[in-house]
This record gives sequence, C-alpha cells and structure tokens, in this order.
Amino acid sequence: MNNVINQTPYLRTSRNFPNEINQLTVEINRTYVDIANAVNQRTISLFPTNRPAVTGENFYFDKNLRQQTLRQLYTFGAIAPGTELDIPHGITKLDQFSRIYGTVVTSNTGDYRPLPYIDPITLTTGMALLVGIVAGVPSIRIVLGATALPVVKGLVVLEWLSEP
Repeated sequence: MNNVINQTPYLRTSRNFPNEINQLTVEINRTYVDIANAVNQRTISLFPTNRPAVTGENFYFDKNLRQQTLRQLYTFGAIAPGTELDIPHGITKLDQFSRIYGTVVTSNTGDYRPLPYIDPITLTTGMALLVGIVAGVPSIRIVLGATALPVVKGLVVLEWLSEP
C-alpha cells in the first residue's frame, strides 16, 4: 500500500477479512493490488530529488529502538578539475549516514566514474565525495583533483538514519 504521506511502498502487516463473500472478494482484490504495488516498487526502489523517501531498512543500534533510513538523490552539473562543488543537503534530524555514494559523467562520449573515484597511478586525478559543514551549512562536497577529468554531470545519493 502506498502511504499518502511519504509516497513510499509499505505493506501493512495485518488485515481484517470480512465473512461475507462479496466484501471478501473486494478485500482480497485490494490486498493483491497492494502486494503487487509494494513488491514492484521495492524491487525498483525510490530515489526522489525533492524530499527524502523511507528506504524500508531498519537499524537497531540502541536498546532495540528502531531507526529507519531515509534516502534522497542530489543531481549536479559541470565541475572543473581542481575545484570543489558544495551542495547544501537540507537534512534535519540526522543521526548518521548509512550510505554515501554517487557517479559522474566526465565526457559526452560516455566516460562514467564512481564517487569517490581513486586513480591508483595518479592521485591528483581522483574525485572525492564528502559530507560535512561548509561555511556553516551542512553540505555535500565533491572535490576534483588538479588533473581530474572535467565533470559534465553527476548524482549523489545520501541514505541516513533519522534520530531515534
């Protein structure tokens, strides 16, 4: 079932099935559609850019208190070698990150690289992906080495645990 509030796939764990056959048929049909929608969306997953989505992952670090993770996608354009791009992430109520990852395109002919990218031969061609405070603002930092290829575009995915 899609939750109207956060638009992520969630399948409730219990249902009351009626005894009357016509009402039971309606409820079984709803149940099937809810299951199919939840399974299909869970397989594909959600990566929204305008607000975080619940990932469906749960962590139990402290006294068996459940902490859900949230996910958000951040896209960006060109970055020149030897420079840094800072993207304010706007995350509030952050406990810690569970995943920080991304990719970039470095040419219009299809050169794709992961973030972070480390060249084992020439370290100055690397591309760093960091999350921290920049000028007092919580931000995603993408730093290109002096000899890195120029970035045409890219994306970063942040997944984090909300405060318990």
